[in-house]
Amino acid sequence: MNLGDLPDIQPYSLRKADKEKLLGPCLNSLTRHHYASCEPYRKMMNSIGFDPDKEYRCVDLMFLPVQLFKMIELCSVPREEIVKTLTSSGTSGQMRSQIFLDKETAANQTKVLTRILTSFIGTKRAPMIIIDSESIVSNRNHLSANAAGILGFSLFGSKRMFALNEQMELNPEHLMAFIEQHKGERILIFGLTFKIYQHFYKELTKAVSKPDLSNAVLIHGGGWKKLERESVSPEEFRKKLFDVCGIRRVHNYYGMVEQTGTIHMECEYGHYHTSIFSDIIIRRAHDFSPADAGEEGIIQVLSILPKSYPGHSLLTDDKGILLGEDDCPCGRLGKYFKITGRLENAEIRGCSDSY
Repeated sequence: MNLGDLPDIQPYSLRKADKEKLLGPCLNSLTRHHYASCEPYRKMMNSIGFDPDKEYRCVDLMFLPVQLFKMIELCSVPREEIVKTLTSSGTSGQMRSQIFLDKETAANQTKVLTRILTSFIGTKRAPMIIIDSESIVSNRNHLSANAAGILGFSLFGSKRMFALNEQMELNPEHLMAFIEQHKGERILIFGLTFKIYQHFYKELTKAVSKPDLSNAVLIHGGGWKKLERESVSPEEFRKKLFDVCGIRRVHNYYGMVEQTGTIHMECEYGHYHTSIFSDIIIRRAHDFSPADAGEEGIIQVLSILPKSYPGHSLLTDDKGILLGEDDCPCGRLGKYFKITGRLENAEIRGCSDSY
């Protein structure tokens, strides 16, 4: 898909029927491209009787289990066209996904991330505090999921400060100096959920002087597994941050390295939203049939971005519930949903586990 064909369409502006008309042809075209260009994918599609001449509904498209990218290399462009390799996070000994990007796919990921995020925070860049160490982005051609997220979101920072050193230690004086330098300006803060809690919030509770970040916007994702172990809910997470530094605007997001760019942002009502570039289907575990709204199931994610690898239709390890479509109180159109947990026996993964 040429993203330049959609200059005036906002990320949350299409109702169900119009979105299906947009996504259906794009996803079918991607399926045929990967079928022709990726031999392992073609063999899997042949095994289920895929017909390359048929137009499939989005709900009927084949999906790959996301864990498959940890087991085999899946690539749909010549290797000499690969400019960047992304790897999923994981603790020592775990297999990691490998995602191969060509220039077109990488560029489209950046364009879509920009459209989605600017619809929430506006187009003006702002000073940015990154709750991580700068060393994590040292290798731009081979990036972890954490590093890819930092580079993507850091495009929205006019000036960027990495708040942690290589030992994951916060320097409160350095932080306060940056905040004072940009007093009166809106500040963006980005990081992984658990790192923000462990290395930012907890350290600020010990600091004599507390920063005033009442004008800041925090964007975070990943790492809820560890917070759950500490009995910290999303509501408690936001309250603790407000109490220690006054942050009011907090947006969580749901995304994965296997579909970088097409993140699902959390609105003011705590709902994750699909954009016109992506969709989700909740599937019942016993037969993979589509679940009804309000029914828990396994999350399938769809994206029109992955051209260099067959990641456009994936079955995740996450459980969720479709809350509705085109009728969220925030006014954004499209499906909105919540995450309820992970599948039992699924490999525990998460960006916060990677350090």
